[in-house]
Amino acid sequence: MAKTWNAESLAMPSVARLSPYQPGRLSESGMIMLASNENPRGPSPAALEAAKQAATTLHRYPDGSASHLRALLAGQLEVAEDQLTFGNGSNDILDLIARVFLGPGRTAVFSEHAFAVYPIATQSAGGTAKVVAAKDYGHDLPAMAAATEDRAVNVVFVANPNNPTGHWLSQEAIENFLDAVPSRVIVVIDEAYFEYAESQADYASAMPLLARYPNLVITRSFSKFHGLAALRLGYAVSHPEVANLMNRVRHPFNVNAIAQAAAVASLQDDAYLKACVAENADQRERLATRFAALGSVTMPSAANFLCVHMGDATAANEWLLSHRIAVRPIANYGLPEWLRITIGTPEENEALLVALERWQ
Repeated sequence: MAKTWNAESLAMPSVARLSPYQPGRLSESGMIMLASNENPRGPSPAALEAAKQAATTLHRYPDGSASHLRALLAGQLEVAEDQLTFGNGSNDILDLIARVFLGPGRTAVFSEHAFAVYPIATQSAGGTAKVVAAKDYGHDLPAMAAATEDRAVNVVFVANPNNPTGHWLSQEAIENFLDAVPSRVIVVIDEAYFEYAESQADYASAMPLLARYPNLVITRSFSKFHGLAALRLGYAVSHPEVANLMNRVRHPFNVNAIAQAAAVASLQDDAYLKACVAENADQRERLATRFAALGSVTMPSAANFLCVHMGDATAANEWLLSHRIAVRPIANYGLPEWLRITIGTPEENEALLVALERWQ
C-alpha cells in the first residue's frame, strides 16, 4: 500500500491556513474588462516606446538599484533617493514589509473590507492578522489605533483610497491616526490609487507627513494609473533606515528593465496622465449618476472603480458575463451583494449600462 503524503502538513501553519489570492478574470478577445482596476486607456505612448527600446537588451540584467527611476522619482516626490524601495508590483513591497517587521508572535492590524494581500503577506511571514470592523465601509481609524495598544502589534495597514470600497481619508484623519499609534508600530499607507483621488477636495496623500513620522511607510503602484500592470512595478517611500531594512530582504534584480524604462517615460508624460485623471473623474460621476437612476446604490469612491450594490450580485455578474463584460464579485471581501466595477472608457461604460438596464 502506498504511503500517504501531505505537503500541507509540512508547511508552516500560518501558510497552510492561507488561501491563494484570486485575481480578476483574465482578458479575453472581445471581452470588456472592468474587473481589475486597470487603466482602460493603457500606458502612455512614451512608455510603450521606451519599453520597446528596453526590449532590445533583454540579454542583460536590469539595473538592480533602478538608478534612473530612483533619481527621477526622488526629484518629483522631493525625497532622498535612499528613502525609496522598488518592488515587483506593490504587492512585492507589502511582502517585503511583512518579511522585515512580522513573524511568529507579531501581529498586523487592518480593516474589514481591506485589500486581500494584507492577510496573505502577514500570514506568509508567520504573523497574526487582526481585523478591525469597518465603519461605513471604510476604516475605523480610532478603533484601529486602539488595536495597536497591544504590544504584539508591529504593523498596521491602511489603504487610501481603500480597495474595494473606494473610501478615502483626509490628511487630518491620517495625521490624527499617526499621532495615536505608538512609534514602535510601522504604519503602512497604501496609496495604490492616489492619482485618481487627488481630484477629491478632502483627499491628501500622506507624503508630506514622512518627515514627522519615521514609522510611516507609503506604498504606491505603476499598475493602475500608469497602465503598466503587466510589467509589475511598485515602490515604497519611507525613513531611510526602514528602506535599508527592506532592501536587505529584497531579491536581486526584482524590477525588470522594461518596467523601469516604461515607468521613467510615463512619469514624464504629464499631458497623457492628466487626461487619464480627467476622463476617470468624468466617467466616475457619470456612472454613479446612471447607477442611481437604475436604483443601485454606489459607495462614494475616490479611485478608478465603483462598488455597486446589486442585491443578487451573483446573478448580475453572470448576466454581465453573458454579455461579454467582466466585473469583480467581492463576496470574499465580506460584500456578497456588491460588485466592484472598474471605470472603463466611455464606450465600455455605455455597454455596461445598457446591459444592466436590460437586466433590471
